[in-house]
Amino acid sequence: MNAFDFSPLYRSTVGFDQLASLLDSVLSEGNQQSFPPYNIERTGENEYRISMAVAGFSQEELGIEARQNLLTITGRKEEKPESEDDKVRVLHRGIATRSFERRFQLADHVEVRGASLENGLLHVDLVREIPETMKPRQIAIAHGGESGTKTIESRAAD
Repeated sequence: MNAFDFSPLYRSTVGFDQLASLLDSVLSEGNQQSFPPYNIERTGENEYRISMAVAGFSQEELGIEARQNLLTITGRKEEKPESEDDKVRVLHRGIATRSFERRFQLADHVEVRGASLENGLLHVDLVREIPETMKPRQIAIAHGGESGTKTIESRAAD
């Protein structure tokens, strides 16, 4: 068994803070959940894209649900009743037609911006938007004798 060192990822992940630990858990489980294959791409400083290969699924058969820090993508294939005329003998099945559910843990403040289906790939665009109150801000430093605080005079109503 190969041992992978993901310690550099723990230091450099931005939007997916738990990505390295998720990779550790997937590899330690023997990668049992490999369908459908997907990529996670960084498309900007705070923008990401999950691209998932969903060949054979229509837009109506796919579902995307985002709640708190969990993104769930599902694909449900309808069982078609076989009739005498529609019987097709499959000699090799390489395109999977089974239903799936794939879950992604999202970092704090990562939101789904949109999704599109093109050429058998489902693209889910994500963006990390940090609230203004949590962004770093510059604090002015007062010179020697100045206090740096302003006094506010209050007037009593006449």
